[in-house]
Amino acid sequence: MISRILFTKNIYLTLVFFIVLNLIQAQQTHLYLDQQLPSRTPEIFAPEVISKENEYEFGSVFSKDGTEFFYGVDVGERSEIRYTRLDKNKWTIPKTIISHAVYGYNDPFLSPDEYRLYYISDMPLDGRGNRKDHDIWYSEKRPYGWSKPINVGENINTNKNEYYISFTNNGTMYFSSNRGKNNNFDIYASKMEQNRFQEPTKLSDAINTAAYEADVFVSPDESFVIFCATRSEGLGRGDLYISFKQEDGTWTTSKNMGPLINTKNHELCPFVTKDGKYFFYTSNKDIYWVDAKILDQFK
Repeated sequence: MISRILFTKNIYLTLVFFIVLNLIQAQQTHLYLDQQLPSRTPEIFAPEVISKENEYEFGSVFSKDGTEFFYGVDVGERSEIRYTRLDKNKWTIPKTIISHAVYGYNDPFLSPDEYRLYYISDMPLDGRGNRKDHDIWYSEKRPYGWSKPINVGENINTNKNEYYISFTNNGTMYFSSNRGKNNNFDIYASKMEQNRFQEPTKLSDAINTAAYEADVFVSPDESFVIFCATRSEGLGRGDLYISFKQEDGTWTTSKNMGPLINTKNHELCPFVTKDGKYFFYTSNKDIYWVDAKILDQFK
């Protein structure tokens, strides 16, 4: 009798295992909006679904499991954040989740635990009046959706512009700002301690120069950064550069990512998926993606 019960239980557990496995495999086949996976040649991501001919899309980020996608879109004189998710093996029609009739919201990025969605906005602190400089804000995940915007606070935000956010696994925030001398945009990092961002430090001159540096993506393990810069040797209006952290904690001198990525247009908004497989960025007002193995050639 006992052996029969154990046999039945084993069959049941085996069936459950295969059902769960099939569900996971089915979900994985639908990741990245059912798009054919890219090679080492960049291509437009999800044409006419996400990247539309008559729109300017930028600042994209996937959730760590690849089932949610957030991105920014210019709509006239302001911007908004849109969202789509994988639901029952089908991606939902992208919808606007954070917007305002006057103020802009863009550069979305998820916190390491994904319970906060960070972004930038030119909205005043009291939510009234004329647009101001860009600050970093966030919304918290609630049962009904995302909360109203919450300003990150004065340790990060100034009376100058703060742009484009990304995070390490331990919660250190990387961003850019023109708070320095001559309104020059540079890249900064701020550690998270006791649930509070600390005073930011500017990255070294291996990355920051007298030119424009912004739109920084930091890998979760803090092993490399990719950012947009406007330099004399650049190929266009703004190029993507990459730098790697060395064993002694210093950064290698940043390298232009070359003509495979950079064009005569403006390349910006870099992002590498949490699994390290795909590299996303914006070029010529569309979102592009490419196999992230191309990053190895710059080490």
